[in-house]
Amino acid sequence: MKKVAELLLDIGAVSLSPKEPFVWASGIKSPIYCDNRLLLSYPKERKIVEEGLIQLVKEKYPEVEGILGTATAGIPHASIMAWEMDLPTGFIRSKAKDHGKGKQIEGDFQKGQKVVVIEDLFSTGGSSIEAAKAAREAGLEVLGVVSIFTYAMDSCKENFKEAGFSHESLSDFPTLVELALEKGILSQEEVKRLDQWRKNPKDESWCS
Repeated sequence: MKKVAELLLDIGAVSLSPKEPFVWASGIKSPIYCDNRLLLSYPKERKIVEEGLIQLVKEKYPEVEGILGTATAGIPHASIMAWEMDLPTGFIRSKAKDHGKGKQIEGDFQKGQKVVVIEDLFSTGGSSIEAAKAAREAGLEVLGVVSIFTYAMDSCKENFKEAGFSHESLSDFPTLVELALEKGILSQEEVKRLDQWRKNPKDESWCS
């Protein structure tokens, strides 16, 4: 987990800016920005992540019969994993197509087939949960949802629990922040403020 956090920092996939926070589409101010799509351009680091994801899936969901990626960030990782694991793969659209066969799930899967959904990042878990629900409604047995990184928000854990889905991540926010402190990227005071943000992102007192 720490190794993955370190490589995400090293390639710039994760940016920390407690003094000049990023603003999410929802309007929430955030001291962190995570863009795991950068991994695709770094073969060495990408291999470490894919091997980690495969190991995590084998350990937590050994009965898996198929890998589904979320559109679009989860697709390349799901494809690589499925290739290495010799499993069928496909992807889940955010919504069904409004033309053709109107499919939301691409790939040839049978009802009852046991699948794992691959995502790049968990924030509140909302979009990942919707993707997993689409797979479940299509008759698939969703064993779990796996991501590369999670902000480890309480709301994310609660949302997954309420939806009835297991979820796992290769690395998380607390691990990354601890590493950033060790490297001198963050001060102890900044770590406290970032942890305050993680516990309640809507409370902007952390950045005042």
